[in-house]
Amino acid sequence: MTTAWEAAVEAQIRSAQERGEFDNLPGAGKPIPGRDTPYDEGWWIRSFMEREQIPSDLLLPTPLQLRRRIEQLPAELRDLPTEDAVRSYVAALNTEVVAWLRTPTGPRVVVRPVNVEEAVRGWRADRERAAPVVTTPEPARAASARPRRRWRWWRR
Repeated sequence: MTTAWEAAVEAQIRSAQERGEFDNLPGAGKPIPGRDTPYDEGWWIRSFMEREQIPSDLLLPTPLQLRRRIEQLPAELRDLPTEDAVRSYVAALNTEVVAWLRTPTGPRVVVRPVNVEEAVRGWRADRERAAPVVTTPEPARAASARPRRRWRWWRR
């Protein structure tokens, strides 16, 4: 025995089929993805994170996120252009660490503020290693090279 709302839903589905609204849907005729895999309670969050390209680090508790950011600090600092930018980046990270130390949540993990001077020294060392080698031109070439004439619009 069907209820009144089931009959109304069935009537709407039938009319939509007659209008062709279910024709050419994406995935039509293909197997349902993940049908043969065992049930996983977190399937929806995994699929959401893959679809939206959200990094899995955001699921970590705060102290582990801070530890990971401290571990990845040299790679993050390498792209910064100036020493002031390095200092402000490390200061912002240290502010987050101190805020967590004042009111710790999550697992008890040792997290300490980063030494700014050590971070700057490491940044300088990385910059020196990555600096391109500048070679001077050979003296014979430099002497024989003539200055180029500049074209001026009034010399036609």
